[in-house]
Amino acid sequence: MKSNLIVIVGPTAVGKTALGIALAHHFGTEIISSDSRQMFREMHIGTAAPTEEELSQAVHHFVKNKSLSDYYNASMFEFDVMDLLVNLFRTNDKVLMVGGSTLYVDAVCYGIDDLPSVDHELRKQIMERFKEEGIEYLRQQLKQLDPEHYLKVDLKNPNRMMKAIEISLMTGKPYSSHLTASRKERDFNIIKLGINRPRAELFDRINRRVEQMVTDGLIGEVKSLIHLRETNGLKTVGYREIFDYLDGTISLEQAIENIKTNTRRYAKRQITWFSRDKEMVWFHPDNTSDIISYIESKL
Repeated sequence: MKSNLIVIVGPTAVGKTALGIALAHHFGTEIISSDSRQMFREMHIGTAAPTEEELSQAVHHFVKNKSLSDYYNASMFEFDVMDLLVNLFRTNDKVLMVGGSTLYVDAVCYGIDDLPSVDHELRKQIMERFKEEGIEYLRQQLKQLDPEHYLKVDLKNPNRMMKAIEISLMTGKPYSSHLTASRKERDFNIIKLGINRPRAELFDRINRRVEQMVTDGLIGEVKSLIHLRETNGLKTVGYREIFDYLDGTISLEQAIENIKTNTRRYAKRQITWFSRDKEMVWFHPDNTSDIISYIESKL
């Protein structure tokens, strides 16, 4: 019998953590987190990382295991997870992977392409143009070089756009063309479930969670990370906006509203990405019994 990786995905704030713990209890197994931000130990409040109480309820891997100063990417995550699964499957034929970072999930399910190394001089040139002309330069460049990837990428994330532009210019082919290699064969069964809520319900949860983050001390957390603000992990929703507030460019009220708006937009992009996967079966996260029945039918 094959081992089984049960993959739970969904938009931010939908309820993945609670469902993952419930499923870990039911199947007597452990959780691999596929959240690219919750692995940084310095970022807790703004990433809605599992609390100490939640971590005590089920074994979690890849939570608070890296520092913002550590270099890490989806390719390294694929390697680390595959190595971990070898050990986990020795004692349990079912393991959970829970999270919403699309590239990290795909890296484990399908494998990630081996991209060429970027020429440092080219990177320097693009960075200088970005500093001179701003993020709109990156958007227009990417739209011209790779319109397919332009429709998928986070247009507020300069690092991701710069990477795609660099690869496109260096190879003479669109970045997205390097992401279409055949899937890697896995020697375990993959059961994929998406969880979602009606949009109004999801957006209300997002808004309330942002307000709770502020109450829990988000501003203080961001202040403590000012010396690391140029690291990739902090160029993300919830941190960018508070840095703007601390820089004096917007009010705190506007920063909070911007976090809510940008988080809702991010959630919509996650849903769009995962909905393209025809193997994904969707559930409301409160329908635990139906989710368990479906998983058991696929084991």
